[in-house]
Amino acid sequence: MDTALLEVFLEVARRESFTAAAGALGYTQSAISRQIATLESAVGAPLFDRLPRGVRLTAEGRALRPHATAVVGRLRAAVADIRAVGTLGGGRLRLGAIPTADTALMPEAIAAFRRAHPAVAVTLAEGLTKDLVAAVRAGDLDLAVIGTARAEPVFDGVRLRRLMADPLAVALPRGHRLADREVLRLADLEDENWIAGQPRPEDTLIAGVRGGEFRPRIDYVVLEWAAKQSFVAAGLGITLIPSLAAASVRPDLVVVALDPAEAAPRSVFAATPEGVADSTAVAAFLESLGSR
Repeated sequence: MDTALLEVFLEVARRESFTAAAGALGYTQSAISRQIATLESAVGAPLFDRLPRGVRLTAEGRALRPHATAVVGRLRAAVADIRAVGTLGGGRLRLGAIPTADTALMPEAIAAFRRAHPAVAVTLAEGLTKDLVAAVRAGDLDLAVIGTARAEPVFDGVRLRRLMADPLAVALPRGHRLADREVLRLADLEDENWIAGQPRPEDTLIAGVRGGEFRPRIDYVVLEWAAKQSFVAAGLGITLIPSLAAASVRPDLVVVALDPAEAAPRSVFAATPEGVADSTAVAAFLESLGSR
């Protein structure tokens, strides 16, 4: 059944006149008559009694009216929702981010986006880069901020936009023998206990240190960034910290830069599904990331 016929039906029912409905819809009276006849043929019943002056709904027409109203109303609502998404007057934006991006980068960018587009619902999922990439590829996230030790990574099914180079430093407990240094070299750290998010150095930020040749002893595997700081503060080891997270370092820790000749900056990217045009919301959020 052509839904356009339902709109004509409702207009005729409201005005009780083919002629009045034709004027309201911009049709001729004969065109309205033909469309009602087509609808009556489709439903297999007369919908209007033709009177000397105007028309009146039949019992079948009265039965159809609430259904036609519901169908036309839902279609109009769907069109309104679609237009709202395109103009950022509604819709949803599903974001993901690595933990260190959530210390400052993402809160500031999301706040800027929400100020500009308050009608868009924003959600955020935190995770590791490999999991975020998989979620973007599967269509479960619209955009994710990820980090990698490689300057030019390639992830199948994902488009990357570089956001920044993220220099690395070392977080030490206050009172540590190296806490007063301005810059640290790897030779200074070879005998230290390390705290990292994964047991293998190649799966952590350490992978970008001196081409992956540095193989520290990882005594404690701790995923959550705040917990890593607690382990460092307790004197249980040291950990790498990217500049993204520097603002969130607790006051009982000291952050010392790594020699840039030995520690390449981590690369931070915005990842979106490959082959999919950016939605209006994604494009606007990319602007927020760049202008936070």
